[in-house]
Amino acid sequence: MLPSTLTGQVTEAFYNSLAHANPISIGLNCALGAEELRQYVQEMSRVANCYVSAHPMRVCPIRWAESGYDDTPENMAGQIKEWAQSGFPQHHRRLLRHSPAFIKAIAETVKDIPPRKIPSNPVECRLSGLEPFNIGDESLFVNVGERANVTGSPSSKRLVLEGK
Repeated sequence: MLPSTLTGQVTEAFYNSLAHANPISIGLNCALGAEELRQYVQEMSRVANCYVSAHPMRVCPIRWAESGYDDTPENMAGQIKEWAQSGFPQHHRRLLRHSPAFIKAIAETVKDIPPRKIPSNPVECRLSGLEPFNIGDESLFVNVGERANVTGSPSSKRLVLEGK
């Protein structure tokens, strides 16, 4: 199962819903710590043909959450180093509750790693709902339409018979 946003939209569908604006960068925000945010960053880095930024949270904002976290500069920097080595985002931003120690650790860790190469994705019709729907050269026949239920709806049957 693909990771989804709080609204249920998977990462690629989220990108598809914004790509028409030709963004310079798309960021994934601080709702999660670095470990939890990784799967979204990986997927966004795969599909986005623009810069990607990541904003992992240092402290779980919900104190009563069972899976709370309170990260350290060294741990977060280590995770972000792995992201950078894997070709993930170019930008990491300072967030609330991040101390200068976090910024220094991250900057030192990634300073010699080249930035992510922006992929050149093929031009396709890229649609989005909760999941992406991409129509390209390799797509088979795609039927787009709406079913009219003339057997269950007398008003639909009347409109179809009247040619409306």
